[in-house]
Amino acid sequence: MAKSVAEPAEQGDTLLGHLLELKTRLIRALAAVLVGFLAAYPFKERIFEYMIRPMNEVLPEGSSFIFTNPAEAFFTYLKVTLLVGFLLAIPVVLYQFWAFVTPGLYRSERKVFFPTLLLSIFLFFFGAAFSFYLVFPLAFQFLVGFASEQIMAMPTMKEYLGFALTLLLAFGFSFEIPVVCMALVRLGMITVEGMRAKRRYVFAGGFILAALITPPDVISQLLLGFPVWLLYELGIILSARIKPRSEEEAETAEEES
Repeated sequence: MAKSVAEPAEQGDTLLGHLLELKTRLIRALAAVLVGFLAAYPFKERIFEYMIRPMNEVLPEGSSFIFTNPAEAFFTYLKVTLLVGFLLAIPVVLYQFWAFVTPGLYRSERKVFFPTLLLSIFLFFFGAAFSFYLVFPLAFQFLVGFASEQIMAMPTMKEYLGFALTLLLAFGFSFEIPVVCMALVRLGMITVEGMRAKRRYVFAGGFILAALITPPDVISQLLLGFPVWLLYELGIILSARIKPRSEEEAETAEEES
């Protein structure tokens, strides 16, 4: 009887310990972001100037960025600096995340988890860089082309930042497809055979997604649609090497018996 009373208490202590550890990890990660923010803030004008370079290069002569709200410039610089602060703090954030989830992983999962985590970060930044250096110039050239003698292009700081972040995040997360595929196969939620059978739907869905997210020009839509399809194919190839967790648990149980 005493055992049945002790078990819930022990589970409660374990849950409380996990919550306290999670709190500690989050505080350390947020502290790293704050340090990164403070380090980047003195360079806020240069950072924003670099971000708007693709638009500035295609703006007609006489056009420039403006802000229509007294606090718009301040908050725009604040958001940009916070973003850079988070990017600077990524090594610390990744370490805190790794240290928290490692105890709950199988030994085989620990070997591949950190490389997979690094791969996901690389793919996200690669997708964001692909968007910034290739898609931005083409998209902005198309959009600014609607300016005329009667309609002057004068983008606001706030609207540009929101538009740019939408594209950066869309491309960054789209490039995560291989990692998502491997994770779903590992959890047993999908199979490689099922992924192969849905190729045509992913191909069509990728271009529909591109049409909804990117500017209304064919070039930028193709530059997102085709990578989504190619990354899905890469996900199939990589997932074929992943063993579902349920199969590994069954094999472990058989070995122990």
